[in-house]
Amino acid sequence: MIQERTLPDFNATTAQITKEEGLRIYEDMVLGRLFEDKCAEMYYRGKMFGFVHLYNGQEAVASGVIKAMRPGEDFVCSTYRDHVHALSAGVPAKEVMAELFGKATGCSKGRGGSMHMFSAEHRLLGGYAFVAEGIPVAAGAAFQTKYRREVMGDETADQVTAAFFGDGACNNGQFYETLNMAALWKLPIIFVVENNKWAIGMSHERATSVPEIYKKASAFGMVGVEVDGMDVLAVRSVATDAVLRARAGEGPTLIEALTYRFRGHSLADPDEMRSKEEKEFWFSRDPIKKFAAYLVEQNLASQEELKNIDRKIQATIDEAVQFAESSPEPDPGELYRFIFAEDE
Repeated sequence: MIQERTLPDFNATTAQITKEEGLRIYEDMVLGRLFEDKCAEMYYRGKMFGFVHLYNGQEAVASGVIKAMRPGEDFVCSTYRDHVHALSAGVPAKEVMAELFGKATGCSKGRGGSMHMFSAEHRLLGGYAFVAEGIPVAAGAAFQTKYRREVMGDETADQVTAAFFGDGACNNGQFYETLNMAALWKLPIIFVVENNKWAIGMSHERATSVPEIYKKASAFGMVGVEVDGMDVLAVRSVATDAVLRARAGEGPTLIEALTYRFRGHSLADPDEMRSKEEKEFWFSRDPIKKFAAYLVEQNLASQEELKNIDRKIQATIDEAVQFAESSPEPDPGELYRFIFAEDE
């Protein structure tokens, strides 16, 4: 039986999106989807090892939030489902793919793999294997922004941090402790709950006494918003508001994006817990198909323009695989490098 919450209404005509913005967001979403599809292929061909958690179906959340931020300036903190967050933050596809292959040219020098993407250049604070582990790290980044501005007098310090995590993390103590501190200190941070209804094999409705996660923000005097996580324009709208609040010194926002992962928890998951009925219900709400239809209906793009983007992204991903396959393995002589800070 599908237990479905009524999603908030969103009038796309109020989005005021330009053709350039629309195509940029569409390209980002397609990049995430096709990249993950290629990851599945490479994993089953034995090119990747360990746990690999794919993001298929949730692209509207990453694109809607991260593309509402300033690239290379604002901070993004991810989870173990981090490939697409890295791509949306601007990390080149070839560096993400090389990391998945465990190569020295990867964004984490081949030391992190699927769950530990990192890029200082792109302000990606990392992927984290433990549930809720990245939430306090994100708060630390937001705190240093506030400290530099208010204590050290750095007027350029107006960066916003986005912390992504799943519904399962919201039953973890770090979630509540960090929200409390962020509200007390009015930190410039956005907490983004990607509620895909399942924490591995545990249904969200069975795991929490209050399924509406966004309502928990009220306990801390924080703005809490529920949004259709399958609608990139709806996500972009609430994210834009949250970014403006954070940058203006008005404190944090908790965004609950109702979304769904189209694949199992990881590529090692046979995905037998979720019903066929539930999956088909959510497949029909594919965020990329939905956004593509909107762009065409609003005369912001033609079918041919969208197909050209699809072909362009596929070529980018094919090049990323070639780059990863031809890249060198990490040098064993550098085994202990990057453990401690190095002199510049």
